[in-house]
Amino acid sequence: MSTQGAPAGWLEDHFVQGTEHKDVGIVFVHGFTGSPAAMRPWANFMNSHGYTVSVPRLPGHGTQWEDLNKVQWQQWPERVQQEIDRLGESCAKVFLCGLSMGGGTTLNVASKNNLAGIILVNPMIHIAGLPAQIAIKFAPLIALFRKGLASVSDDVKAPDVTEWGYDVLPTLGVVQLNRLLKATRSALGQVQAPTLLFHSVDDHVLPVSNTEIIMAEIGSAFKSRKELLNSYHVATLDNDAPEIFNESLEHIRRWS
Repeated sequence: MSTQGAPAGWLEDHFVQGTEHKDVGIVFVHGFTGSPAAMRPWANFMNSHGYTVSVPRLPGHGTQWEDLNKVQWQQWPERVQQEIDRLGESCAKVFLCGLSMGGGTTLNVASKNNLAGIILVNPMIHIAGLPAQIAIKFAPLIALFRKGLASVSDDVKAPDVTEWGYDVLPTLGVVQLNRLLKATRSALGQVQAPTLLFHSVDDHVLPVSNTEIIMAEIGSAFKSRKELLNSYHVATLDNDAPEIFNESLEHIRRWS
């Protein structure tokens, strides 16, 4: 499904001040070709427990898929950094939560900041397979003829659920995605924040190697991996969402 028909405001930046825990801020980072809609229920849950929450719309997303062919990868972590700096003005501690490419973006930003903790859901750290790497290498040439490719979207096990993202994979946008992931992987050892990672055992978008690389290479002294047994890739909107939300709450309570 495309972005057309999304609930009002769900494709835009979202910020809500907390109550009893307003000095703890949480930034939620959506995935590549996705939208803030994939993170809104999670953010709403955390805000209902008194935390300050922010769900930024990453550049090139939530509009039309062609816009993702016009961005540079640095714009994604820069947008998240803006929210960290914003929350830092009123919050004593800041957490990052990322889905898919949003997980890779979270790790990139975490390597440069002193965060209270991070939470990753089916995070992305590399594009696996020789065919995919060959396609990326020749993407600028391919883009002359095809600006968009077939996409695996709305990988959700629960029926009638959408993340309100693009149903096309922007060719040049994938090149920038690959550059983000390469830069981030080289900095994984610099990630020190306590890390909670959720991995769907049945994920049709990313191979498990993404999770394995992250767990092996991040520098965090505390890192925990949880298996999700009843969700596909967009697990924040899927059957295991309550488990993600509740365990995230415990993680944030522990480290704040």
